[in-house]
Amino acid sequence: MQVSIETTSGLERRLTVGVPAERVDAEVDNRLKKAVKNVRLPGFRPGKVPLKVMRQRFGQGVRQEVLGEVMSQTFQDAVVQENLRPAGQPAIEARSIEAGRDLEYVATFEVFPEIAVKDIEGFAVEKPAADVSDEDVDTIIDIFRKQQGSWESVERPAAAEDKVIIDYTGTRDGEEFEGGSATDAELELGSGRMIPGFEEGVEGMQAGDEKTLSLTFPDDYHAEELKGAAVEFKIAVKDVKALQPAPLDEKLFASYGVESNDEAAFRQEVADNMRRELRNAVEARVKQQVMDALLEAHTDLDIPKALIKQEVGTLRQQMFQQFGGAAGQDLDLESLLPDDMFSERAERRVKLGLLLSELINKLEVTADADRVRQEIEEMASTYQDPEEVINWYYANQEQLANVESKVLEDQVVEKLLEQATITEQPCTYQEAISQGQQANG
Repeated sequence: MQVSIETTSGLERRLTVGVPAERVDAEVDNRLKKAVKNVRLPGFRPGKVPLKVMRQRFGQGVRQEVLGEVMSQTFQDAVVQENLRPAGQPAIEARSIEAGRDLEYVATFEVFPEIAVKDIEGFAVEKPAADVSDEDVDTIIDIFRKQQGSWESVERPAAAEDKVIIDYTGTRDGEEFEGGSATDAELELGSGRMIPGFEEGVEGMQAGDEKTLSLTFPDDYHAEELKGAAVEFKIAVKDVKALQPAPLDEKLFASYGVESNDEAAFRQEVADNMRRELRNAVEARVKQQVMDALLEAHTDLDIPKALIKQEVGTLRQQMFQQFGGAAGQDLDLESLLPDDMFSERAERRVKLGLLLSELINKLEVTADADRVRQEIEEMASTYQDPEEVINWYYANQEQLANVESKVLEDQVVEKLLEQATITEQPCTYQEAISQGQQANG
């Protein structure tokens, strides 16, 4: 096998590989000979079809199969021989594939960059400093109660956050327009579902009231014919409903995993979950700043476009599934969710992945088994049968590897934090949670 290599630009390499004709031709003949015993052709006894006839009937197909396998194998051999680390699949162009002639092909691909991790000593980190107060617990419990609450009719004027049942008819210059009318429509006031002024106009109305609102559609409204249009809506309120939060009882407690009619135990469970979320949010915010510092020190790092493309595909599929898409649906995802939606985030993730991998090797970090166990136990603690979840993780190598990868990353972050100047930034629980969500976003 003959191999030559050239650098075309940056990380791109062009590998020219020559393979002796004998290697391909001999393998083609070998497969045709093996196939003879299973081939039945008119005029020939089973297992007695001449090799010449086999070549005429099946030679081309077998040759294509062998060529593909030989190019794949010799490419792997060539990159090992030349000490290359391909990033992504190569684009292979065959130049000579005829029988009796040496096989020659060109493989174009990118390689992983050589990374010299730079020192980031002295970088600044602001660590959110917050506690979970009784008032914070009350706020979350109020949210839980509303989530489990029910809508009840009330005999009073409608207010923001109420739900109204209405009939309405929209007209433009005295004529009804398409999509402007509804019967028994449910509308939560303050939801922003209707055009500006509609929901505000309904506030203060009671069941049985009627009113006509003079409104204007926004200039950026999605229907071209209604952009900036002056219209009137005749509205009749049929019912006003207010949300009645669920009572603090055994049913509510059970829905959040507390199997007793004990409000104190319920509050403790809520508080423990909030502290866990707070800890995760603080860690996420701190980790984001470490990663930002790492990227800032390596702005000149050249990364393979192939890896960015792969990451874009991963992010696209994740978003598709997040919004209810199912595997196997025949959709043009690249048109629905174009690359530029993900390219910046994908590039960040690829850069960080390469840098962290290099740091793991440089710092000789290995995943701490106790921390892996602790991570899994914490995730399992939110389930009804934690032991079952723990066993599932340890029986699933892919999931276990994901946890080990996170622990490795956390250990690297901790080592980098030893070089940082850390200041605590007092904030509320909700502010810390918001910062953590932004960091994870």
